[in-house]
Amino acid sequence: MSKQPLLTKYNLSGIELANRMVMAPMTRSRAGEGNVATDLMAKYYRQRSSAGLIISEGTQISKQGVGYPWTPGIHTDEQVEGWKKVTDAVHEEGGKIFAQIWHVGRVSHPRYHDGEPPVAPSAIKPKGQIFTADGMQDFVTPRALETNEIPGIVEDYAQATRNAIEAGFDGVEIHGANGYLIDQFLKDGTNKRDDRYGGNLENRSRFALEVIEAVTDAIGAEQTGIRFSPAARNQGISDSNPKETFSYLLEQLNDFGLAYVHLMEPMSDVSELENYPTQVTKFFRPIYEGTIITNVAYDQNSGNKVIEDGITDLVAYGRPFIANPDLPARFAENAELNEPDQSTFYGGGKEGYTDYPFMNESTEVAAE
Repeated sequence: MSKQPLLTKYNLSGIELANRMVMAPMTRSRAGEGNVATDLMAKYYRQRSSAGLIISEGTQISKQGVGYPWTPGIHTDEQVEGWKKVTDAVHEEGGKIFAQIWHVGRVSHPRYHDGEPPVAPSAIKPKGQIFTADGMQDFVTPRALETNEIPGIVEDYAQATRNAIEAGFDGVEIHGANGYLIDQFLKDGTNKRDDRYGGNLENRSRFALEVIEAVTDAIGAEQTGIRFSPAARNQGISDSNPKETFSYLLEQLNDFGLAYVHLMEPMSDVSELENYPTQVTKFFRPIYEGTIITNVAYDQNSGNKVIEDGITDLVAYGRPFIANPDLPARFAENAELNEPDQSTFYGGGKEGYTDYPFMNESTEVAAE
């Protein structure tokens, strides 16, 4: 039988990947004091270094970008030093790792901002509650950013990118998905601005494109990826026509020569919503000319098929990598998978983090 497409090598803008399986970015809330990556985090990522590419958990570009407890940053010297332990661990095992750089925008709480409200394109309160160190809290109404503040945030992305390379990452993924700041600018349900960053498609895309330009200027397009969730409804975010919005944006991205675009499939049923793509990657594949990573709910068979069908180049796995640090080896052997323990996803120590068994414990790369 021919080799599974998922297990074939892939050249990602000059970075040789051992396979086409990507470890998706996943918040695990295990950072230490000062939002610094820890030795335990280094072990966690080391264990999963057989992925063709690891994308780190969301990593704040600034204090203003913080939205959740115990999540790492990449805007202080201590944070850069902490991440060096992680990247060294992955590289020692022959792995590749990108940093996902992140600003949550309105999806935050005043406790992280000295009592001040979080910032957003427009002063629109998200639906629901947010997880904090004190438990679930109601979202608050954010403060709309002034036009003259936005270039400073763009520069924060650029500086975080430079910091990521200093920390040893092979590149960065800009977090433009899941209802966070870039997504809030893109979608007209959260962007009601009347300046050059709001209104028509060109204006709503401006912030994302300025961030991409700043990041690629800092390290080169070949080390830059970006993640989008066109059909997402996270925290009440919405768009009147995501097919049109993201078609326009992806057409602009064809000029950048990025390492990849990372597209998320719908995480809920959007079949009744007008202008929402039910198969995101398949819909946008004819529009975007570069490398695509697809994510959400793929298993071994569907992951292989979506590559065979030419719909994507790489497939990202989230929960399967949580519970199966040796996921590529398990796919190679068609082996049984461990089931993830959802109660240990966020916060805590090694339980449900670094203690999942390998298929063959004698080959474990994360010895004490």
